[in-house]
Amino acid sequence: MSIQMTERGCEMAPPIYYLMQTLKSKRLIPGMPHCNGKIILSVCYYIKKLCEQDDKVISLLEQLNDSVKKGSTLEDQSFTVMLRSFVRELKVFFKIPNTKSTTLNPIELLAIFIDFLLEIYDGIRHRISGHKDSFESCRMELKFFITFLGDKPTSLDENKNVLTDIEAVANDVGSLFYSFFFHIGIKDWTRDNRLKGLALADILRKVEKVKEKIKEQCVAVSWKMLTPKTSVVSLFLFDSLLDDLNLIMIQKYETSIDVKDRIRTIIEELKSLRSFLQDMEVRKHPELEGFLIQTSDIAYEVLYILTSYAPVWYLNLRLPQVMEKIKLIKLPVEKLNKYQTEQVSSPDIVVDFHADANRIAGMLKDVENPRQKAPSIKEDISVGLDDEANEITEILIGNQKEQQIISIWGMPGLGKTTLAKKIFSDDRIVQHFHIRASCVISHTYDKKNTLIAILTSMSSLERDELSELDEDTLGGKLYQSLCGEGIRYLIILDDIWEDVWSDLHRYFPENQSGSRILFTTRFEKIGFQASDKSIVRNLRFLTDDECWKLLQMKVFHDVPCPLELVNIGMNIARNCDGLPLAVVVIAAVLANMKKNKTNWEEVAESSSTHISKDNSCMKILELSYNYLPMHLKPCFLYFGAFAEATEIPVQKLTSLWVAEGFVERVKHKNSNLVSYGYLTELISRGLVLVGKRRSDGGVKTCYVHDLLREMCLTIAEKENFMKVIQDQLPIYVPHHRLSILSSSITPFSRPFGLHVRSLLGYLPEPSRFIFSNMELVKVLDLSTKLSQGIKIEKLKLLRFLRTSAMPSSIGKCRNLEYLFLDTKKKGELPNSIFKMEKLRRVHFKGKISWCEREIIDESFQINNLEAFSTFLIKDENDMKILRYSPFLRRLKCKFASVGNSANPNYYPTLNFLNHLESLSIISNLISLPLNLRKLTLTKLKLNSNEMKMIGELQKLEVLKLESASIEDNEWNPNEGEFQQLRFLKVRNMGVVLKVSSDHFPRLEQLVLTRFRTAIPSSLGDIPTLVKIEVKWCTNEVEESALKILEEQQDNGNELLKVKIVGLNKLRTLMVKAASVLLPIFINLIGF
Repeated sequence: MSIQMTERGCEMAPPIYYLMQTLKSKRLIPGMPHCNGKIILSVCYYIKKLCEQDDKVISLLEQLNDSVKKGSTLEDQSFTVMLRSFVRELKVFFKIPNTKSTTLNPIELLAIFIDFLLEIYDGIRHRISGHKDSFESCRMELKFFITFLGDKPTSLDENKNVLTDIEAVANDVGSLFYSFFFHIGIKDWTRDNRLKGLALADILRKVEKVKEKIKEQCVAVSWKMLTPKTSVVSLFLFDSLLDDLNLIMIQKYETSIDVKDRIRTIIEELKSLRSFLQDMEVRKHPELEGFLIQTSDIAYEVLYILTSYAPVWYLNLRLPQVMEKIKLIKLPVEKLNKYQTEQVSSPDIVVDFHADANRIAGMLKDVENPRQKAPSIKEDISVGLDDEANEITEILIGNQKEQQIISIWGMPGLGKTTLAKKIFSDDRIVQHFHIRASCVISHTYDKKNTLIAILTSMSSLERDELSELDEDTLGGKLYQSLCGEGIRYLIILDDIWEDVWSDLHRYFPENQSGSRILFTTRFEKIGFQASDKSIVRNLRFLTDDECWKLLQMKVFHDVPCPLELVNIGMNIARNCDGLPLAVVVIAAVLANMKKNKTNWEEVAESSSTHISKDNSCMKILELSYNYLPMHLKPCFLYFGAFAEATEIPVQKLTSLWVAEGFVERVKHKNSNLVSYGYLTELISRGLVLVGKRRSDGGVKTCYVHDLLREMCLTIAEKENFMKVIQDQLPIYVPHHRLSILSSSITPFSRPFGLHVRSLLGYLPEPSRFIFSNMELVKVLDLSTKLSQGIKIEKLKLLRFLRTSAMPSSIGKCRNLEYLFLDTKKKGELPNSIFKMEKLRRVHFKGKISWCEREIIDESFQINNLEAFSTFLIKDENDMKILRYSPFLRRLKCKFASVGNSANPNYYPTLNFLNHLESLSIISNLISLPLNLRKLTLTKLKLNSNEMKMIGELQKLEVLKLESASIEDNEWNPNEGEFQQLRFLKVRNMGVVLKVSSDHFPRLEQLVLTRFRTAIPSSLGDIPTLVKIEVKWCTNEVEESALKILEEQQDNGNELLKVKIVGLNKLRTLMVKAASVLLPIFINLIGF
């Protein structure tokens, strides 16, 4: 039986779920004394990756699965007979497969096969009795072969004989493994043991011959490396690689003096090269980007060798070769540096070893300094949509009583979402509908998340509350909220795909009150399939004049375009072929470069052949990417790692960027703040969109347009920067980063990649493989659970970890900087956390406390934690531990009752945290740090002295009081308090506000949720107040908000906005602001 390989074999093969459940135990198979179910299962998934669906062995797998599904077990003789028949067919898989039906090269295929053999061996090594040392030696030699195959210091032809010999060894090991582990029946154990020993001895002799050939032949310096090259580089990413090399040198080669000296020399040489490149300002010498790419490749190469299983003799062979490569790069770099220093124009330098040196010559030469603040691009500009918006709005508010579906369709980038948002906020829509909600569906439709998104859009329910409910309960809540008599609702389903409406329609009642459903979609048929009465509108392309108008508004705002640029600009706009998204991204390019004729002509020429309606403007989007500064390119491509239409929490995103090494390490400056600056640059360039904002106006969540995400995926895969898996794992992963977006990846189907540095998303039983052959991993952002007993400390470079369970050896991760635990369960934190010098952020969804048995008599040291949540503080011992975190900037904690302490004089205090800026407290108030800028208090009983303490915080800008109470139910601030407060949120309280404009002189936003007493009218006199938001409050609160608005309108205040969300009758006022009538959104929503 021959094997025809296909990389998508796993996806095509039939599922074997039932068989998997039977075999995944470690129980021995009857009649097979050395084989258990788990070993067979490993072979099964290897087969599924290799075979086509019509292969004989796949047919047998399907029969076994069907048999188990019908009730067969390992106790059934007929089933075990069938299983043994299947095992006989496995022999062919213990030889290297052919390559007729695969794009994998022989080296990748050989590495995969050896990895398979190692997996089989690891599954049964505890059962080996005779020749244990020989088996172990064989295992170590196989691990070295994988290292060698992933390194490949010389070209394939030069190593042809070596590869052939390695193949022969691997086949011999495969034959031995099969004969031993999958033998059926009774054997002559004495004879078998002797033959096994002879076979092992022969294999090890062949291994020694292979190693001798490697020593003889692998001496030439070649630029053809298997290490995946990537042009996605930056000086900061290179700095991170140097840090990794230094860490590995210290932690792994401390006792190997010769090797350590060689590594140290290489690091110093690379640092020297880095200094040259920085001094020559890569952006002004684009030919040098090729040198940075090649230098980074060397760093990746060395890092791979050092973190893999490489014996000392191999390191002593390879590291000198690396030094020779560095010298080849250094010569032309030093020459260019000399010419720059002497201010002489650069000579023509021919570098034979790198054809990419001039790859982007001219592209970046006049781009302004990316470290300067980028000009802002207005997000709210729309051109050419007014007529369409007005027509669709008139349809939505028409007199038809029956529920009606309106579908806007068109290609990506036309502005369907922008149009829907414009309609959603139109004052006529606000007046007409009692309930409005909007959510993004996207191609990766998830029913539960969609229902949650709609409910949170139209109610005060929190996502965390709703996530605990099942789909049926969520659907019932949605239906009940919309089915009230006379309720008229508008639901916008953005980017809807086929079959989604058929799954959701039953949750939207037909109540004969004029309700509407608005689709945006890429497909015309979606609207017609939803209802034969649907109104389907095709969104048109912009005219050339509209494109030019939009381009000017985005680039120049209200300033006229210089005359010398008008004709060129009109050509650029014409090249956008009527696609608004293309106009927006090319405008961002123009806005971020010097506005002169030369630059604009270059962009016009670059864009002239890039756009067509057929390629969905992908080429011009890539042009916008090419013009990005180098330090922003990896940050932008990283958005491809997240699912489509996902709003990404900024705190997580910036932490990932830091851990990946994308961000410059600035002395005495918080790396997350530097990272946040990169994000604002991408936003200002129009490539990243703001999802939600924080109370202080900063960005809380962000996302990218689906077309831009597609571009990220294309470039990231092409450059080996990242591979995103939507369905099944490929048989080989050559990329640096792997993101798995499907939650249905088959268990035991482990990815194999020798150079993977980051794993994100869903991984089946990740501990089975991550810690054995992926030691380069720096980022583990997992939606799955890590086993307690795993040795996570093997990942010496790990800097970011997100999982749903705390590994017991977490304290040994000496380089970890970010720890996120996604579980709401209470847990215990080992005190070894405080010994992790590099740990910066710790976040738990649930509440975490210290392991009590470790606190007493424990010796602590000062740590560098900057953010910590959510910490359960029970007594003075917990407070004592916090004293070892003097650099905390953000803290969320819950205090147990003070009376629980054994010390009757104990009173909690945090005033020793001098760097603390953001504090969230649950249950008990404490003595507060003086530098707080943001304070959230939940479920507290506050007396007048405590309110006075809060009011006297001189730097406090944000205050949130949630489900709290104040003594005598009155809040009466004293003069001079809350002088810097800009944002005030009060939720679920019945306190009477006895305040005036003097008490909050700088207040900008007031948010009241489930509040019960009137707002003092004097608050309207605060000159900085621009928004009052009232949600689910009493009539009294709503009336007082409207009264303030009317008074301010009468006094000529054109800036104040009021938004009311509640159960009462519909009311809308108009307020004149900046010469434009703006609606005050009063949205009536209710269950």
